[in-house]
Amino acid sequence: QVQVVESGGGLVQAGGSLRLSCAASGRTFSTDFMGWFRQAPGKEREFLAAITWRGGRTLYADSVKGRFTISKDNAKNTVYLQMNSLKPRDTAVYYCAAGFRGGGTADGYNYWGQGTQVTVSS
Repeated sequence: QVQVVESGGGLVQAGGSLRLSCAASGRTFSTDFMGWFRQAPGKEREFLAAITWRGGRTLYADSVKGRFTISKDNAKNTVYLQMNSLKPRDTAVYYCAAGFRGGGTADGYNYWGQGTQVTVSS
């Protein structure tokens, strides 16, 4: 089992930045892929970015490419999502996930956090 816990959400004005953190624990060696997703009210869960623990390969959704950056700290078993130039449409619950297959869809991830709320005011 792998546990992931998100933190860093909050209220920010449009144009501002936030950095989300995702701390992984448990059998983290069993899952190479870490991903960030978000879900706004009434919408489906949306893939944002992913990274591998080994090698640091990254994958981004087109919708956030250039504004969001995913990174990792292997020593801390923590993955980050730096979000810049935030817009009101970025308001959502942001989830971190660990997976065996990874990729840009939720079915590639096996362990999910509870989510952290990000609200961007206009």
